[in-house]
Amino acid sequence: MIIVDKLTKTFGHSKVVSQASAQFEKGKVTSIIGPNGAGKSTLLSMASRLLPKDSGSVVIDCKDLAEWDTKQLAKKLAVLRQANNITMRFTVREMVAFGRFPYSQGKLNAQDQAEINNAIEYLGLTSIQDKYLDELSGGQRQLAFIAMVIAQDTDYVFLDEPLNNLDIKHSLQIMKNIQRLAREMNKAVVVVIHDINFAACYSDIIIALKRGEVVASGTVNEVIQASVLSEIYETPFNIVEVEGKRMCTYH
Repeated sequence: MIIVDKLTKTFGHSKVVSQASAQFEKGKVTSIIGPNGAGKSTLLSMASRLLPKDSGSVVIDCKDLAEWDTKQLAKKLAVLRQANNITMRFTVREMVAFGRFPYSQGKLNAQDQAEINNAIEYLGLTSIQDKYLDELSGGQRQLAFIAMVIAQDTDYVFLDEPLNNLDIKHSLQIMKNIQRLAREMNKAVVVVIHDINFAACYSDIIIALKRGEVVASGTVNEVIQASVLSEIYETPFNIVEVEGKRMCTYH
């Protein structure tokens, strides 16, 4: 389990995250929602040591984040950031192979190749594994990046807005695979996401931020409520049940 306790971050005179606490459990998808500028990505960056915290603590499997060796942390926690600007030309397979770097240090062995094969097959990318990333659609590229994370074989996976600029078809495909990662591989998957309905359909836990503070946290049924969402987003919401799933509509 990852335990985040009272994380705070200030940029200049602006407190971006304030006293934020959360828990990320294996076998569950946790979605972090909230308006633009709420501090979602900043919270994820501090929890993964990509950004230094001002105060608070992060504990991964009973060990403080600051005490983790970088190489060992890369075998425990994988992070897919919002912006993945790849300037060099890589095939899907080459991209997925980067996920094995914490283990291989660039010298792939038979086990590494097997993990790469498994990740590619798991996301149905076998037929395009030799294509270059710049030849693919946005959704296919995003799946390749997630396959790289799978190949890294960590207990914890952080995904910062993995649905950014994707159509509904590819968004559905990615959210279904995110849910599979948690349930079939027993990983703790944490997703920063803007689409509340995708969060409601595919999450186990939802954490809502507003102006840097955690203002709601709990199960889908506890957080996906008209009164809660209306307060967070400052706009009226309706909640409807569709095939047992809670869905949001707007006034």
